[in-house]
Amino acid sequence: MNSKVQNKIAIGVLYGIAGVVVLILLALVGYILVSGLPKVSWHFLTTPAKAFLKGGGIGVQLFNSFYLLILAMLISFPIALGAAIYLYEYAKDNWVTSVVRTAIEILSSLPSVVVGLFGFLFFVVKLRLGFSILSGAFALTFFNLPLLTRSIEDSLHTIDDKQREGGLALGLSRWETVTRVILPAAVPSILTGVILSAGRVFGEAAALIYTAGQSAPALNFMDWNPFNISSPLNPMRPAETLAVHIWKINSEGIMPDAKAISSGSSAVLVIAILLFNLAARYLGKRLYKRLTSA
Repeated sequence: MNSKVQNKIAIGVLYGIAGVVVLILLALVGYILVSGLPKVSWHFLTTPAKAFLKGGGIGVQLFNSFYLLILAMLISFPIALGAAIYLYEYAKDNWVTSVVRTAIEILSSLPSVVVGLFGFLFFVVKLRLGFSILSGAFALTFFNLPLLTRSIEDSLHTIDDKQREGGLALGLSRWETVTRVILPAAVPSILTGVILSAGRVFGEAAALIYTAGQSAPALNFMDWNPFNISSPLNPMRPAETLAVHIWKINSEGIMPDAKAISSGSSAVLVIAILLFNLAARYLGKRLYKRLTSA
């Protein structure tokens, strides 16, 4: 068998493997959307859930998911950005840096249920925050921080060293070079990494079962005082997210229309994560063209 035949066989096998993966992905997403989209309506997206009656929705759970996501990103992004800048721009290549990067790799590979149990023991029990949005946001920060730090560090790595040398040659300090030259050039890839990590956090369930809780108390969306227990903005209230809601209604089996609610919720969750990924690609390309158009 000559090399050309071997090459064609290898390419065919690779195309076949890629095709199988794509077909599996399309089959899973297609099944979820086909079975769930007919259940999705404005009433379904805005109505609170009902425990023992038909016709409930996911309004509170959907709001809780976005609220938790925003809080978690507000906490984790500044820390991840600072850590990535230090590790790539300032830290020397020695054993301390190697230990820190190894710790980041270990943390990023931890199962989410382990992060949830740590959050339960530390935030819920030790710090006495209880089952609350704040406990869930801190747990999601530990879950998201290693991946976000590595993503931002990779974004800084894509910037050519000539830009750093050019900034220093113009008399800028290292900090001014990082903030005025490097970070603006890395914004598109950083934003892409942030949105992708947000999609991953949005679909998380295991870490929130033990920290944010499995209940969604009635909320008064006319009350925006964060100190009232019925306020949607209260960070100390328990908050059942959409992913936790899907797990809960399938494990308890007390909803008469549990299958319909689960299918609709799964479709909304998949669509939200797909929108996160598409938005990451679109905004990344637009920002890159705008920042490099000159």
